[in-house]
Amino acid sequence: MWLSNFTLVLPDEVIENGSVRVEDGVIAEIRPEPVASATFEGGNRFLMPGFVDLHGDMIEREIAPRPNATMPIDFGIHELDKKLAASGVTTAFAAVSFATESVYGHVRSLETTSAVIEGIKRLHGQLLIDHRVHARYEITNVGAAPTLERLIDAGQVDMVSLTDHTPGQGQYNNIEAYLLSMSERRSISRAQAEEILAKRIALRSNPEIEAKLREIVALSLKHKLSLASHDDDSAAKVAEMHDFNVTISEFPVSMDAAEEACRRGLWTLMGAPNALRGKSMSGNLSAQDAASAGVLGIIAADYHPAAFVPAIFKLAEVAKGGLAAAVAMATKNAARAAGWTDRGEIAIGQKADLVAIEHGAVHRIRATFRGGRVIYSDGTLHPLQALAAA
Repeated sequence: MWLSNFTLVLPDEVIENGSVRVEDGVIAEIRPEPVASATFEGGNRFLMPGFVDLHGDMIEREIAPRPNATMPIDFGIHELDKKLAASGVTTAFAAVSFATESVYGHVRSLETTSAVIEGIKRLHGQLLIDHRVHARYEITNVGAAPTLERLIDAGQVDMVSLTDHTPGQGQYNNIEAYLLSMSERRSISRAQAEEILAKRIALRSNPEIEAKLREIVALSLKHKLSLASHDDDSAAKVAEMHDFNVTISEFPVSMDAAEEACRRGLWTLMGAPNALRGKSMSGNLSAQDAASAGVLGIIAADYHPAAFVPAIFKLAEVAKGGLAAAVAMATKNAARAAGWTDRGEIAIGQKADLVAIEHGAVHRIRATFRGGRVIYSDGTLHPLQALAAA
């Protein structure tokens, strides 16, 4: 199958009017010109590798769209699958949490999170895209360690991140902002928010935290899982996480943390919504600033997978290497950080996971391919055989 006359975003360059041949789900040939008798005519639309999302928080919204409205887990997974395919994502890590004390506690219980993880694995072969599990271990929730260890041993987990949402550091280093946010999101008084704040800070003094953290790290390394840290707010925190064999620094809070992560050879990951908006929702480091400084390696869906495409074009304006470098943040770099070498590039021998994009005031995804098979189309990119028969 030939896909002809596309603007190809290759690892190190962009080629207009290029063509890609796919055989048995793999890229077999690339040409810098259109070809005759192609299956798909691109009209010089962009053709990029399918996006590899290492951190997506969306599954919780699918199974609990409102606090008192819980949907069946299998239904939620299938719905998310469709949305991700339509967003150009071909490999996705569902970032699921064991954090009952969070604002999403009703879907982050041990039972619900375990059921989501098991559902993702059970449905794997039935879904449009390649779904994986990113288990977020909240280090103050030591009671979750046995459940997480069981799931890791059972081969149900593909990546682990070490998170610490204790107020006063990391993402929540501004206590006043934390209290205001807590009051607004939970519709509670300041006094009630302060009570929650005190309880969360007290959790950090649990003497079991260090031992359980080391157990989780050792088990993750034994199973060759990628390890990430979360919301590193300083060079010292990055150094601490590096000592735990972390290879990905997710959502670094400050430029100092991002620079230290790069210096130590860690991948830095930030949200596509941050890159699109030009600022962090929490007032932390801007992904555009990080890209401009050369310390952004990966972008992830975070909470909005549709942000991938416009974020890529925003980052292309500031990142050294332009569009090819920005696309790599959502594809090749993410795949390599996860330990994969078989996807993430338009290159011979790579999986034919591809996304066709119409450039415009609003960039539109016209089709998504996984292994050369169309898994999403808006009807704009027609097979030439169908056009000939019309």
